Amino acid sequence: MSTDFAVFHNRRQRLLETMTAAGGGIAIVPTAREMTRNRDTHFPFRADSYFYYLTGFTEPDAVLLLIAGETPRSVLFCREKNLEREIWEGFRYGPEAACTHFGVDEAWPIDEFDGRLAPLLADQPAIFFTLGHDSAWDRRVVDALNRVREQVRTGIAAPASITDLHRLIDEMRLIKDSHEVATMRRAAAISGEAHRQAMRTARPGQHEYMVEAELLHQFRRAGAQSPAYPSIVASGANACVLHYVSNDCVMRDGDLLLIDAGCELDGYASDITRSFPVNGRFSGPQRDVYQLVLDAQSAAIAATRPGAAWNAPHDAAVAVLAQGMIDLGLLSGSLDGVLESAAYTRFYMHRTGHWLGLDVHDAGDYKLAGAWRPLREGMTLTVEPGCYIRPADDVPEALWNIGVRIEDDALVTAAGCELLSADTPKTIDDIEALMRGA
Repeated sequence: MSTDFAVFHNRRQRLLETMTAAGGGIAIVPTAREMTRNRDTHFPFRADSYFYYLTGFTEPDAVLLLIAGETPRSVLFCREKNLEREIWEGFRYGPEAACTHFGVDEAWPIDEFDGRLAPLLADQPAIFFTLGHDSAWDRRVVDALNRVREQVRTGIAAPASITDLHRLIDEMRLIKDSHEVATMRRAAAISGEAHRQAMRTARPGQHEYMVEAELLHQFRRAGAQSPAYPSIVASGANACVLHYVSNDCVMRDGDLLLIDAGCELDGYASDITRSFPVNGRFSGPQRDVYQLVLDAQSAAIAATRPGAAWNAPHDAAVAVLAQGMIDLGLLSGSLDGVLESAAYTRFYMHRTGHWLGLDVHDAGDYKLAGAWRPLREGMTLTVEPGCYIRPADDVPEALWNIGVRIEDDALVTAAGCELLSADTPKTIDDIEALMRGA
């Protein structure tokens, strides 16, 4: 087994132990399927996050089986070695090399999977598989289960239950190991430099997609495989559209530019948002709204620590934002009244963060037994308050079309939290100085 893949072996062992404690059984973990983009062209392939978390294997047409019990073992099914196909499509490990390199106990050709699945399910107490995630795989697993059930008169027992596998792995994925943290720290550094490059190069008269091109260039030249999600490059009124991805408008002098963009590195996402003036200088109203959001983020970061409820950073940010909206003349009444009525949601309508990891909106429940989950050391999440002000008769005209979001990637530590993206400029002075010197 490759030393680099020992971490995946250890994850499989932990999951097998959990399965054994639950009574044993067999886990079925398929990778993603290749998807046609148009005619005979495919979208770039990306391994399923759950499959990758347990294997590190990035080829399509693969399935991992984990068999828990007295003699636990891992079985990988993958494409056979085929030198002719490698001329067209690139290197394949094949079962023999995959077994050695990735540390699984057995490896077989993927074409044998359906024929081998039913015999492997025989006499297993349970199946660990997530139904409803992929209808084609649901049918495949149920068909194999029914083939086992047809043999009950011969003395073979069929699995008696199907347990949601994703929920078990979600709990593992919530706490990042040192390998994951190191990768996410590198991803945040690459994305942070891309945001700095955007600040250096953005100018009035450019199209938004020209800035997007700078981001994508920086991601790839630093070794990231792809963006973690479609980049948002939103100037002026577009910044008030939360998931604006057209990125095709001309940036005007006096516009704010909101960029929400992060790379994916070795499967792990970064997710950073910065907002800055296209011409390099904040106007008075822009400065007021920006500083309000920055203060809200600071309050949320201070509330991000072990033992705090998941919702604590959001509540801290909302309290600051609501008071600021009153001070700016966006809302009227008392702070308690604005919070109780949720009037602030007119200008701040999303949550202050989400889990981050292999998926940009990563796996894991936010509540346990109806209560917000407490944060624990090793969890990674975003901290991203915002304020989006659309034109309206009761809104001061000087604030129209100002959209600001500030987002960083946070690792919960024993002492509080570490911002993995802390080197990305975000104070007014730092942003203006960077743009002035570009």
